[in-house]
Amino acid sequence: MIHIVFNEADIAVLKKAIELDETLEGEVVQIRDDYAVGPLANIYIGEGIAARRSWWAQVLAGGDYDGRAEDGSVDDYKVVAELVGKLRRNPEEIIWIWAAQNKHDVSGYYWLLHFLKEFQGRIFILYLNNLPFFNEKGSLFYPVWLHTIPPREFLKAKKLARPITLSEFEVDPDEWIRLCNEEKGVRILEGGKKLVQYGYDFYDADLKHFITKDWQKAGKIISQFLSKNKHTTGDAYVLWRLKLMINDGEFDVQGEVKNMKDFEVKRKAGVAEQVNG
Repeated sequence: MIHIVFNEADIAVLKKAIELDETLEGEVVQIRDDYAVGPLANIYIGEGIAARRSWWAQVLAGGDYDGRAEDGSVDDYKVVAELVGKLRRNPEEIIWIWAAQNKHDVSGYYWLLHFLKEFQGRIFILYLNNLPFFNEKGSLFYPVWLHTIPPREFLKAKKLARPITLSEFEVDPDEWIRLCNEEKGVRILEGGKKLVQYGYDFYDADLKHFITKDWQKAGKIISQFLSKNKHTTGDAYVLWRLKLMINDGEFDVQGEVKNMKDFEVKRKAGVAEQVNG
């Protein structure tokens, strides 16, 4: 059995669940890229793969994750090639795809499905869509991310595993290709597996609400946005958008505009105060 997750934090909690239930024993593999943002055109051929890698290099340049797009640490195509090889060599091997109800996991699921159709019947999905679990304090909650589920609750979640149907292998990749061809930069989950797309500036207006008349570290602004805003994304993407707004002269800045801790931002004098409602 091979388990696939889409977030690094999911790996540890799933491994703890495996320790509690030997029937879950298997390798845990992560799909690392965030397919909820960035270009998707021609994503399965060299041209599109190179364009996406180039875009990530631009987004990460001069920031906290500078160089990560080129250092080989994120290579989902290599990961999936190894998975396909294992499935072909061992006809008894199966895959469980774990996904919670968030745009990151769902986008990753769509991207991955393209490679696995030949193994229909051996690919299982555990989609925790609007399902209640108990947290560490014993209260009922609806998890948005897998890693927020206590390991013992994964033992209940495993009962949800079901084969991805032939129909899903036909319809879902078609839906993903439609999204890829729209050439938009941000994907938001509306519900179920329905993704809708917006421009690259989707988060900008909300991000501006956390920039005040007083100097704040960029890291604090981004942290506030990530913890309080309805729709969020990765901190690297938010940092990139903040830098673009600074480059456009929308805000005052002091310090070296590089890592999140290196510079401070505030509204320009005379700009009406914005308060995040």
